[in-house]
Amino acid sequence: MEKIYLIIGLGNPGREYENTRHNMGFHFLDCFARTHNVTTWQEKFGGLISSFSQQDHKVFLFKPLTYMNNSGEAIIQVIDYYKIPLQQVLILHDDMDLPLGSYRLRKNGSSAGHNGLKSIEHFLKTQNYQRLKFGISKNAFMDVKDYVLGKFNADEQAVISSLEPTIISLLDDFLKIDFDLLMNRYNHKK
Repeated sequence: MEKIYLIIGLGNPGREYENTRHNMGFHFLDCFARTHNVTTWQEKFGGLISSFSQQDHKVFLFKPLTYMNNSGEAIIQVIDYYKIPLQQVLILHDDMDLPLGSYRLRKNGSSAGHNGLKSIEHFLKTQNYQRLKFGISKNAFMDVKDYVLGKFNADEQAVISSLEPTIISLLDDFLKIDFDLLMNRYNHKK
């Protein structure tokens, strides 16, 4: 029987939010989509959805268009509609507590103040869902909202670009191996 996976990238829709720190989830989901020749996205469930098949897997890619703070509202619709078990769901998002250029897989945990994750927790009614966090560092001299909605400079963009091949491999492996093994394989790397 076909196994269904769902990979979700968090971000804000609209041109003004492209290449902002808060849109790391969208960015890496788009990179992954391109490697699988996914070019057509359909507006459904309050977001943009696409899919591809690989061996005995159907893989859905989803970008909520509800704005970050209401991400859970769109995500729960996709999960419920396709009846996807949470262990086959992965959420990609930015994280200010990690340095730029780093990433971390987690199986559960609190939202740590991330409004997108707070919304997801609210709708899933659990903190036990898998995520891939991308470091965006912190800026003590800037308001958090201004910082996360700010764009990367050229040097930062280069750091993000250099991560892309690793993240694509990681997402391909997410479709093949157990999540604990995935964490073992990738979490120790910078």
